[in-house]
Amino acid sequence: MEQGGMDRLAFYRRDLEALSHASRLRRLNARRGVDFSSNDYLGLAQSVRIRDAVAAALDRGVPVGAAGSRLLRGETEAQAEFEDAAAAFFGAEAALGFGGGYVANFAVITTLPQRGDLLLMDALSHASTQEGARAGRAEMATFRHGDVGYAEDVITKWRGAGHRGAVWIAVESLYSMDGDRAPLDDLMRLADTHGFLLVDEAHATGVFGPAGRGLAHHLEGRGNVVTLHTLGKAMGGSGALICGARVLVDFLINRCRPFIFATAPSPLMAVAGQEALAILRDEPWRQAALQDRVALFASQMARHLPQVPLSGSQIVPLIVGPDAATMDLAAKVQARGFDIRGIRPPTVPEGTARLRVSLTLNAPEAEVIRLAGVLEELWPDL
Repeated sequence: MEQGGMDRLAFYRRDLEALSHASRLRRLNARRGVDFSSNDYLGLAQSVRIRDAVAAALDRGVPVGAAGSRLLRGETEAQAEFEDAAAAFFGAEAALGFGGGYVANFAVITTLPQRGDLLLMDALSHASTQEGARAGRAEMATFRHGDVGYAEDVITKWRGAGHRGAVWIAVESLYSMDGDRAPLDDLMRLADTHGFLLVDEAHATGVFGPAGRGLAHHLEGRGNVVTLHTLGKAMGGSGALICGARVLVDFLINRCRPFIFATAPSPLMAVAGQEALAILRDEPWRQAALQDRVALFASQMARHLPQVPLSGSQIVPLIVGPDAATMDLAAKVQARGFDIRGIRPPTVPEGTARLRVSLTLNAPEAEVIRLAGVLEELWPDL
């Protein structure tokens, strides 16, 4: 009890107790067991090539920290070279680095769409998109997941109300919790008529497209396409890139508060990112091996749990439903030596709590086979 008889922490205790009662209390748990939960899809987080590139950069004097924002003394040769290399690799006019995917997404959505515009996002868009939409200048609307017709209806009604601004359609090319793909070509046709397409490639970069250039690689370079590529997933480091037209990148440099007022990313992560791009070009076997893991798990699940639908990608949501049953199953699977986490609302919609199986090159094929058998044995009878 604090001075004056007021417990200023009471609200926070009650909120945490309510989460615990609903089986939604989150805790930080150390990694243990075979990796089926990380986003290190290509196994590059432990890459010897990246480690050696970073070590060599340190030896030649590349600093650990940028020591300031990019508009002050935080600009480094390593970051500029990486952005040029990334723009060329992905096929965009320009690229701009941020400290992480969340802040990059938030930054774009709060800066590029203007008052009088419409930000139209998929109903299952990432939290960074949702929070950016709430904080941004544009009007916000959602469309049913993956439903282009629904999106077009929203735009038609908005235009019918007299709005003449640009429509910014925001989607993930590969959805982080469902593992399914956005209908990018159909959405591009809408964007060509009404405005812009924002594509979060976070979980597709490195995994799909030629040399891992992503699912939207064939759209890169258009003036009305902006893409986000994260460095902290298949590329094995941390940070993110926004790729798009040079004028949009210049606008971000001049108007984007999360860019202007933030310390620049570590120059060492730029070095790591540039080496990761080289690995994507030099080692196509990594993409192929990951797709083999995806196919292997699909075949094993068809044998052991044929009633459970699969996504067709390296992200496999195994929908359980109730929160408590999901976390109980996760604990039992973890006890068998697998690092798999339960995902609950509000991260996913109500009633769709799930195990999120992430297939990476960190899990040997024998463990992929063993996992399917363990899931069959432990799958709850709901």
